[in-house]
Amino acid sequence: MRKQAHIAVIVPAFNERNLIAQTLAQVPSRVDRIVVVDDGSSDDTAAVARTVDDPRVIVVQHEENRGVGAALTTGYRACFEAGAEVAVVMAGDGQMHPDDFDALVSPVLSGEVDYAKGDRLSWPGARDVMPPMRWLGNHVLSSLTRLALGSPVRDSQCGYTALRRSAAARIDLDALWPRYGYPNDLIARLLERGCRVRDVAVRPVYAEEKSGIGWRHALVVIPFVLTRALARRAKRPLRDPARV
Repeated sequence: MRKQAHIAVIVPAFNERNLIAQTLAQVPSRVDRIVVVDDGSSDDTAAVARTVDDPRVIVVQHEENRGVGAALTTGYRACFEAGAEVAVVMAGDGQMHPDDFDALVSPVLSGEVDYAKGDRLSWPGARDVMPPMRWLGNHVLSSLTRLALGSPVRDSQCGYTALRRSAAARIDLDALWPRYGYPNDLIARLLERGCRVRDVAVRPVYAEEKSGIGWRHALVVIPFVLTRALARRAKRPLRDPARV
C-alpha cells in the first residue's frame, strides 16, 4: 500500500479491445490496484488488458455477458476483498477523464460522503459536448430518478463514481440490478441505507465509444428499476436525508 488509503479502480469492459489499453494508461498513479472485469466479451479485450505493462492491473473474466451492473459487483468484491477503502469506476470505453479523478475521490477519502458520482450536466458547455439525444435523455432519466428517490441527484446516468468500503458493506451487492439501470438502483439502495451521496461535476467525454443504452433501456428498463425503488421507499422511508 503506497498511500494512506488504498484506492482501487474498477474497469468494466465489454468488447473494448480498441480502447482498453488507452483507458488503463490514463488511470492516475495514486491508484493502488486496477481490476478489469471483462464481461463476456466476444473479442480479445481481456487479452489486450493483460498485455498492458502495469503491475497494478488484474483481469477478471465473466464466461458470458452478465451486464454492467454484474461486472461492477464483481469488481467491487475484488477491490474490497483486496483491502481497498475506496473503489472508483472508470469504464473501459475511456469516457472518464483522469483530470476529474481527484475531485471525485477527495470527498470520499475525507469521509464527507460515502458515494461520489459524476455530474456531466453541470459541466460548463455540457450541452455543446454531449450528443443531443444523450443530453436530452439524461435530463429526462435524471428527472425521473429525482422524483422516484426524493433526492436532488443531478446526473443519475453517469458511471464515473467513487464508493467507500463501509458504504458497500451496508447494501446487498448481489441485489444490484445487473444491467443498464444499475446507477439508478445503486443510488437508491445507498440512500435507503442512509449513505451520504454527492454529485461532483465532471467533463463529458465522447469520442470513439458506442453507447449500449437504447430506447428499450430508457423507456422500459430504467423506469422499471425506479418503480422498484419507489416501492421500496414507500415501505421503508430513507433513514437519513442524503446530501447530493
